[in-house]
Amino acid sequence: MEAAAPASHAAAARGRLRSRQYAVLGLTFAAYASFHASRKPPSIVKAVLSADWAPFSGPRGPHRLGELDVAFLSAYAAAMFAAGHLADRADLRRLLATAMLASGATSAALGAAYFLGVHSLAFFLAAQVASGVVQSAGWPCVVAVVGNWFGHASSRGTIMGVWNSHTSVGNIAGSVLSAAVLEFGWGWSFLVPAFVIAALGVVVLVFLIAHPMDAGLDIEAIEVEMNGGSGEEVELLGEDKKEDEDVLEVEAVAELPRAIGFLEAWRLPGVAPFAFCLFFSKLVAYTFLYWLPFYIRHNAVAGQFLSHKASGILSVVFDIGGVLGGISAGLLSDKIGARAVTSALFLFLSIPALILYRTYGSISMHHNIGLMFLAGYFVNGPYSLITTAVATDLGTQDAIKGNSRALATVSAIIDGTGSVGAALGPLLTGYISTRGWNSVFFMLIVSISLALVFLIRLAKDEIVSKISARH
Repeated sequence: MEAAAPASHAAAARGRLRSRQYAVLGLTFAAYASFHASRKPPSIVKAVLSADWAPFSGPRGPHRLGELDVAFLSAYAAAMFAAGHLADRADLRRLLATAMLASGATSAALGAAYFLGVHSLAFFLAAQVASGVVQSAGWPCVVAVVGNWFGHASSRGTIMGVWNSHTSVGNIAGSVLSAAVLEFGWGWSFLVPAFVIAALGVVVLVFLIAHPMDAGLDIEAIEVEMNGGSGEEVELLGEDKKEDEDVLEVEAVAELPRAIGFLEAWRLPGVAPFAFCLFFSKLVAYTFLYWLPFYIRHNAVAGQFLSHKASGILSVVFDIGGVLGGISAGLLSDKIGARAVTSALFLFLSIPALILYRTYGSISMHHNIGLMFLAGYFVNGPYSLITTAVATDLGTQDAIKGNSRALATVSAIIDGTGSVGAALGPLLTGYISTRGWNSVFFMLIVSISLALVFLIRLAKDEIVSKISARH
């Protein structure tokens, strides 16, 4: 009976851990999906604004729409680095909830411009800058929270691949919601996603548990039992930690609370190459995010032009491909144990996918849907993998002894650098598209090729390591 008690206690702790992990995954998934849903309206309303809403109508309309995108994305990228630093030092639950509520307010402000008849470019730019700043806190917060709960999981790539589908799910939800109410006036396309993210922000504030210790769970102790240790060992680990808490207080302060420095994080192995790879990879992904509905609206499919609403809804096919691409990349990288090789493979295959979509996507609706799905699958695969599993790997590597307070900073560096590219892509598209869409696709292919360049050495090292391990 005495031996059974610790085992029963360990099983109960394991059950509580699993239920908490699922809850955290679900809540952070919904939270970040709402961020992406609230970013989608500008792409859905682009064609409407360019047709009859000053200052975006007229010959310079596409340029100004591109400037509107870069206002958000440049502010997002610049603020991301500070947001990561802040997230490693702040209450993640409160910071994330605040960012969501503020994002709802900025999105609602853009929607209000329709009802108030605002035509000032300065207003739209200011609202986009404010939106970029407050949204920048979302990513480092959710990555840090998930890293706290899953930082030692052996199937991290698969878990993160499934979880990171929130990006595409959010894009899909934002596209559908914004397109569905577009006929009532483009202002509603902003207000509906604004309400969704604000409401979920309240849910996060009330229910999110940012760290296992906040729930009274010790993951390391539980994992000892899961990996072959006895229930008694788990019990003793918990007792030893309580007994030694006062004795080791000075050491704990020295080892755990110190957040890693910004420049120190940049020097961690693999951070810079993956960050610059994401610069070009995210440039491509966000060009599709912000311009795909516009592209579909202005390029006939089977000789017919689609409506604004139909173009917005059809664009979700790209994101559906992205969901499966991100999951596949995570599964493959876990199976072969090579993140760089997996990312490079997807990047390489995305080049012919983009060429096929541009060349044959206009033949029929079936061709368009199938090739758009393929493009989304390969374009979003590495983007998903690098921003999640790779960032978590790098933020908990042996070089920093698994310091979890480095995770938000590292993820912010990688995603922040990628966001600079994300700002550049839509801006260039606004200018280049006036010369023809072939030029835009050429830019995207060049960007993917440059992303591949930054992965060559890392992929080579992974291959050499695998070969050496077999011998």
